[in-house]
Amino acid sequence: MKKIKKIKIKVNGKVKSISDNYRVSDLVKNLKIPMKKVAIELNQEIIDKKNISKINLKKNDKIEIVHFIGGG
Repeated sequence: MKKIKKIKIKVNGKVKSISDNYRVSDLVKNLKIPMKKVAIELNQEIIDKKNISKINLKKNDKIEIVHFIGGG
């Protein structure tokens, strides 16, 4: 049985341990984030939400998830 390698990333400033074949889309699903109301930044670059299932997370990646809040 192959051992799953764990890596550490930062999500909104908090260290999170994930498996090394984790994608941004996996993180979004795991955190139950409503995709229509957020912007996702990976290592200080905004990523296109159409590509989140193609982007694998790497050791020490920094992710910021910003929620949009409506109001007037």
